[in-house]
Amino acid sequence: MADLQIRHVTDVLEEWAPKSLQESYDNSGLLTGDPSALVKGILVTLDCTEPVVDEAIQTGCNLIVAHHPIIFKGLKKLTGSNYVERTIIKAIKNDIAIYAIHTNLDNVISGVNRKICEKIGLENVRILAPKADMLSKLETFIPKEQTEKVLAALHAAGAGQIGNYKNCSFKVEGTGTFMPSEEANPAIGSAGKQEFVSEDRVEVIFPHHLESRIIDALRKAHPYEEVAYYLSRLANDNQEVGSGMIGELAEPQEPKQFLERLKKRMDVQVLRHTRLLESPVKKVAVCGGSGSFLLPQAIRAGAQVYISADFKYHEFFDAENRITIADIGHYESEVYTKELLQEVLRKKFPTFAINFSRTVTNPISYL
Repeated sequence: MADLQIRHVTDVLEEWAPKSLQESYDNSGLLTGDPSALVKGILVTLDCTEPVVDEAIQTGCNLIVAHHPIIFKGLKKLTGSNYVERTIIKAIKNDIAIYAIHTNLDNVISGVNRKICEKIGLENVRILAPKADMLSKLETFIPKEQTEKVLAALHAAGAGQIGNYKNCSFKVEGTGTFMPSEEANPAIGSAGKQEFVSEDRVEVIFPHHLESRIIDALRKAHPYEEVAYYLSRLANDNQEVGSGMIGELAEPQEPKQFLERLKKRMDVQVLRHTRLLESPVKKVAVCGGSGSFLLPQAIRAGAQVYISADFKYHEFFDAENRITIADIGHYESEVYTKELLQEVLRKKFPTFAINFSRTVTNPISYL
């Protein structure tokens, strides 16, 4: 792609995992660099550290796309006193942009946790803890002969997606009434005359973050000069957004056999786990990174094993022999996010080199 700018890459990433889906404590987005700068090369990584910046310099990449944000807490100075400051200074000196796609990528159904499910071979996967209050409903009124055209525009803008079903809507036939003023330029009727038009009342749902796009599509596709519509916030769970995932094995496995499979497929050297259950493993819950907060949901969902990382000593007791906790390590649970980022960017920019970072950023070593 000629003249590929950094903003073109970040737009693709934010279409996939909108920044509005990140947790309140997070710092996803462009951390250094000019959005209008031309991209020479892209390096995907789990963490952005000094060695990763060195790798970007050596490979001619001026955009690093990382899962974890190197700037997480506020910086009050840049003197090189720690690894965060040194990394940022080196990136800026060498005109390297850093983009982080963190908890927003954790929270989308095609993100970090889906990759883990794929690696260990889970089927029928779904979000473990869907987020509520993330959806809106649009209600509008369309002349019957224009309904399908307007609906098509709304669907193309992202409205009407419910789980595995797309182009969902509801419509009821009725009569719309109006009287255009002398200043109006009506698509139907004439000034000063009461009009009665056969219309469809149409309803569609969509994620909050698409609101401006949906309304813009409605206005452009709708034939009326003044478009009547209502927006409502919904308390429903959004099945496409949330924490963790849960799925099933094609065939049940004995607990020890499954843990061996887990170690092999995730390339884990050390696996900490609680007592194995007596029943075969069929249903498995996962959460990349620090996921102890989701243990109650994994138990309620009926999972036999919960795969995550960063469990503290006393948190292991919370399994209470109702589930097996398998702590595979933070780095180990998320390292394949690099593959995920590379896959998505290569699909969108097939003629552009998307480099896979070879730098191991795991701060933990094992004897």
